[in-house]
Amino acid sequence: MGIKWGILGTANIADYGLIPGLKLANNAECYAIAGRRQEKVDQYVNKFGFEKGYVGYEKLLEDPEVQAVYVPLPNNIHKEWVIKALQAGKHVLCEKPLAMNAIEAAEMYKVAADNGVILMEAYAYLHSPYVKALKDIVDSGEIGDLLFIESAFYTQGYDEDFRLHKELGGGMVYDLGCYCTTMILSLVDAELTMVKAVAEMTDEGVDASTAAILKFDNGVRAAFNVGMVLGNNARYDRLYIRGTKGSIVSPVEYNQTGHLTFDVISEGVKRVVEVDAPNNYQLEVENLSRAIMGEDKPHITPEFSLKNGKLLDTILDEIGFN
Repeated sequence: MGIKWGILGTANIADYGLIPGLKLANNAECYAIAGRRQEKVDQYVNKFGFEKGYVGYEKLLEDPEVQAVYVPLPNNIHKEWVIKALQAGKHVLCEKPLAMNAIEAAEMYKVAADNGVILMEAYAYLHSPYVKALKDIVDSGEIGDLLFIESAFYTQGYDEDFRLHKELGGGMVYDLGCYCTTMILSLVDAELTMVKAVAEMTDEGVDASTAAILKFDNGVRAAFNVGMVLGNNARYDRLYIRGTKGSIVSPVEYNQTGHLTFDVISEGVKRVVEVDAPNNYQLEVENLSRAIMGEDKPHITPEFSLKNGKLLDTILDEIGFN
């Protein structure tokens, strides 16, 4: 037995990501699913064994048994349905990016506080022991004082996809850039002093590829590149962290599980760090479920999400998206 979860929508990420992780969680129940079409709801109920299936998101929010709600809806309606769930007294895990801008996100966190419930942004990869291992090495001083971080995340192009539509919150900063920015912000405990970005914009007005450089008040610099420019089913991820004594080189894709490795080069000596990472969605669900039960705190805090949201806003302004 555990926290009873409801899934507000039948998005692909719920199918391949969150729901399988939910079923692995040791303190959560795969209780209810809501969608817009009966056929799709039945498909999810039969596939995952939900106790309840609802046509219409409101019906799930009216169910008194639902304690926590996962929102994987399109970016542009996150605010609407997160606030409705919070006002219904549900704790909420909302897929990234939490909102279309930091102002919306702040409003959502206020509603959560006013209703005495928890709102957490869903960055499953940040729950991974792999990310903790990276941060532990940076914090330990093994590679010296932090100087520079570089990250890249590229995926295939799309003929037709929500990522191509500005009104749905499409584009690469929202979809992929948020991975790079959250990784950088999780490693650098300082305030931003400079943000510069450029992008290739599509005819629909979204960024197909974006490059940005950042500088912090402690002197650390960072850069990232994202884009939907590769061939069918192609993907490329990269992370490089440089300090005064050495570096960390990680070719591991964001949000991976299993036996993972990265290289640490310190004062000319290379060693391989090995990490066994369980399902990140499971870790995410278990963290929020513990927080609901008063046994833990949300790993992704409102302060972190708002800082990242403001950075995304600045980048979007830089490239002319807003």
